[in-house]
Amino acid sequence: MDRLPIVYLRGFAGSTAGIDGAVDDPFYGFNAGATHVRIGGDGDPMFYQFEGPLLRLMADEGYQLLVHGDQHRYLLDAGDESVPAASLWIYRFYDQAATTFMPPPHENVVEHLFRRAHQQVTADGFDIESAATGLYDLIMLIREKTGAPRVNVVAHSMGGLVVRCMMQKICLLPDADGSDREPARNLVARFFTYGTPHGGIAFKYDALDWVEQAFGPAGSDIFAPQKMYGYLVPKATFGDLPPDGSEWDPQELPEDVFSPDDVFCLIGTDPKDYGLSRVAVGPKSDGLVFIEHAYVRKAHRAFVYRSHSGRYGEVNSEEGYQNLRRFLFGRWGVRVHLENLPHPGPEDPKWPVWQADLRLTIRGLPIVLTEQQAAHWCPIQLNEEIQRLDDTPDHPLPLVGTFLLDPDRPAPGQPARDSRQPPHGGRMRYTLTLRVFKLDQQDGIFRFADHLEQVPDWTDSLIMDVGPREDGTGLAAWAAWNSAVHGAKDQFDPITEGLPEGQREPLKLTQEGAGYVGRIQLPEGARALQVLSGATSLMITVTDRTVA
Repeated sequence: MDRLPIVYLRGFAGSTAGIDGAVDDPFYGFNAGATHVRIGGDGDPMFYQFEGPLLRLMADEGYQLLVHGDQHRYLLDAGDESVPAASLWIYRFYDQAATTFMPPPHENVVEHLFRRAHQQVTADGFDIESAATGLYDLIMLIREKTGAPRVNVVAHSMGGLVVRCMMQKICLLPDADGSDREPARNLVARFFTYGTPHGGIAFKYDALDWVEQAFGPAGSDIFAPQKMYGYLVPKATFGDLPPDGSEWDPQELPEDVFSPDDVFCLIGTDPKDYGLSRVAVGPKSDGLVFIEHAYVRKAHRAFVYRSHSGRYGEVNSEEGYQNLRRFLFGRWGVRVHLENLPHPGPEDPKWPVWQADLRLTIRGLPIVLTEQQAAHWCPIQLNEEIQRLDDTPDHPLPLVGTFLLDPDRPAPGQPARDSRQPPHGGRMRYTLTLRVFKLDQQDGIFRFADHLEQVPDWTDSLIMDVGPREDGTGLAAWAAWNSAVHGAKDQFDPITEGLPEGQREPLKLTQEGAGYVGRIQLPEGARALQVLSGATSLMITVTDRTVA
């Protein structure tokens, strides 16, 4: 994939006092790394050195960080198309609201104390629409100086809302001189968010929601879901609420503005490693943003056991970086669906509650790329999903999606190919682990008479290898359920070599445009479950993102 300029936006800094602290970091936190990693939900912290996304993009992808005292001034002074496209830019939108770049005021003790108190509760000088307008201007300047047609945008928390304000409002309004602005799809190639409250920030207690919307301490009212209407709708002004009876949804990014297929949302599921806000927000969150509010509808998602920020935070984590890198530079997009689910069924009052835990891993990575678990407050609620989709054989249930790097892709600064063969014959391996549970629940109360705690009704791992065909005319795939592999899975490459004779054929793929579709039957034990039925299978779609 092309190495386009990357623009990073940080999250909410809070009051003026917080803004003053934030601007002291030359890279707004995108340089922050970590030395702690959790082994599991309740595992002890272990040493693991993650250098930070800024350094890793420079090392892994050959990006340059061009500061020279002032990134913005450097851009202004550079000649057109003279700046490398593979460059990193920090959008320092908070600088204009900071007081540390101004001469200290002449004041007495009382005035000094009043000013300091005022700075703890207000954020004078910051306005989300002004920040979004500045982002538009910065992207236009970067395009001019690098010659790149578009940029990739990476944002943490509130930074993602600044981007959406630019996309959904600023780009659709005339410029200061009255000319039309460029639409977002002409400016941004891909948009990645860490823990952005796309659906706003809500609390366990209604009184706190009311305070957020009515008073917005330190400008926090921009997170009130209804008030997001004011800066995401072109004809609205901040403070406007959706019309009565309107079905406006803050998590909808209109397709004609920007394709959700070019959006990736990293969702944190660890609330306990965040600050005091975790008490007001509660579980089913990253400590600040509810899981169900942390994504754009129809966008790609990954669920990681990380908190909103801090030493166990999403931005300074290996999980966050690996999802970011693959979304920006992965050649192959992979989607997995369940199809031929029973219908109807979940409307039947005799049906129990069915849940599925899911975990996706990729060979060679030290982390789990995405995981949805009941222990992390985010299992796949199969009953609800089937009802929501009104599932039929033509309307499969999405399980997970990810991206794979081309193993034959050259390293930065290296020739397109070298004499060495890529490892594993160019085959990329990923594993999808599924656990399906039945919950015996009546009138909201669990019944435990026949219960076995933490014992799934079915569990298995699908191991899949994807690689180039021997004749170079597309993709080939090999798949096997772990329960059928005779021996340790790392002994077999492709994985079907571990199956009995007669079952080692590659997966049958059907080419559909730029993609390949294959179907894998669930094991017999899974198909015996009421929620899956004998006809349920996995549909695997692999798409070449380099083909228009």
